[in-house]
Amino acid sequence: MARRALFATGAVAALTFRNVSFAAAEGQQGPQGPQPETRTVRGTLPPGSPDYVYVPVDVPPGVRELRVSYSYDRPAVPAGTPGNALDIGLFDERGTEPGGEGFRGWSGGSRTEFFVRADEATPGYVPGPVRAGRWHIALGPYTVAPQGLTYDITVTLTHGDPAPAAPPASYPPASAKGRGRAWYRGDCHLHSWYSDGRRTPAEIGALARAAGLDFINTSEHNTHAGHGAWADVAGDDLLVLLGEEVTTRNGHVLAVGTDPGTFVDWRYRAREGRFPRFARRIRHAGGLVIPAHPHATCIGCSWKFGFGEADAVEVWNGPYTADDEVSLAEWDATLRGGPARWLPAVGNSDAHRDPDVVGLPQTVVLADALSREAVQEGIRAGRVYVAESGAVSLSFTVTGGRGERAGIGERLRVDADTPVTVRLEAAGAPRCTVRFVTDEGVVFTSAPLPVSGAGVVEWRTTPAYAAYVRAEVRHEVAAGPLPGALAAFTNPVFLGS
Repeated sequence: MARRALFATGAVAALTFRNVSFAAAEGQQGPQGPQPETRTVRGTLPPGSPDYVYVPVDVPPGVRELRVSYSYDRPAVPAGTPGNALDIGLFDERGTEPGGEGFRGWSGGSRTEFFVRADEATPGYVPGPVRAGRWHIALGPYTVAPQGLTYDITVTLTHGDPAPAAPPASYPPASAKGRGRAWYRGDCHLHSWYSDGRRTPAEIGALARAAGLDFINTSEHNTHAGHGAWADVAGDDLLVLLGEEVTTRNGHVLAVGTDPGTFVDWRYRAREGRFPRFARRIRHAGGLVIPAHPHATCIGCSWKFGFGEADAVEVWNGPYTADDEVSLAEWDATLRGGPARWLPAVGNSDAHRDPDVVGLPQTVVLADALSREAVQEGIRAGRVYVAESGAVSLSFTVTGGRGERAGIGERLRVDADTPVTVRLEAAGAPRCTVRFVTDEGVVFTSAPLPVSGAGVVEWRTTPAYAAYVRAEVRHEVAAGPLPGALAAFTNPVFLGS
């Protein structure tokens, strides 16, 4: 195998190395026709390397398949010091410009090899012809040990006539049977083997149905390549929305319900001011912009872009932990600005593999139909509560003295001194307590619900005392820092004229 030294050129933000060249196909004939041709390159990235490094590969005419494998060293590091982690992806001869057409796939750190050809590609990568020109292997040094990160990349080209083109992708329908205007349960943050998950789309569909979900959203890290794999998962009982988890170095954002085949770039940081462009890209493709796990503790996971471009925020991510409690408190603080500053809250599982539970938690949306458009409109309007499972159901209303009534995500327009009744009906929450929260904080805590899990809790107030009210249903207080993990919570009802 040929081995080349790589030399950095270009800007600090993204390095491009010396190109890897291959001979033309006619020079690689063997007894059985064109033979594979391989090049191996090695490089070392120091601490403080740019977010993305590009290795050009000059592809000659007549290539049927391009295959890449890679490895890197993992030296021992002191406790608390990040070790080496190197992501990988691919751009074709159309270039590496942000948001451009050259994207051919991304597997992050979840795979050590991948291939592309006209009829097929590794999950996470886009099938299509291997055209002549300068391709680029994209490396993302997620973390670099103090000793540096040494890597080897092997590129193999198989010459020959292109494989027959893959048939046109079939996508899930934009609506399912539904129940008319009703509360629909969904999970908008899921990963399959098309990124770093370990489940197939079919397995996720089965788990979603078992969890009592009505809709799900695909959210692979930095790739749309799996959009065509979900048509057979959808059905009259399950709406499948298509999207992406745009995984930047300054936080992750869910694109929820975009048009089939929509790719959203992720190669920027908050200080570059580029996020609004890609938020618009999501909306122009018919999707919602939902920052995910804003206070997650993993490197690059916490949200740094602000919420001015968001349609909602994922307050609860997976099993309830301390970072979710922080997200909930931060979100609650924004409610004090009134309806004009309100950002609806959602919750999703972020499930990747066993034992991750699909539908823990789940977003429950009041929508006019089980359709992409109706579900998105319900989320955008905040007609949402979040529950830890399909067993938990809530009804939350505020009623005025003359029968005026508002539900989750709505506004009760009554005078400041008008007495109002706040009412929560709960089911599936045994021994849980109910808390009502206003701009004054937690103003009411109930006795535990019965072991049956069903109960009704009421509280009376006025708009002068409570600018908004929302409900939390919490498990009995356990040892540890949390004041009882959530079983469910609602978006607010705003009070006042």
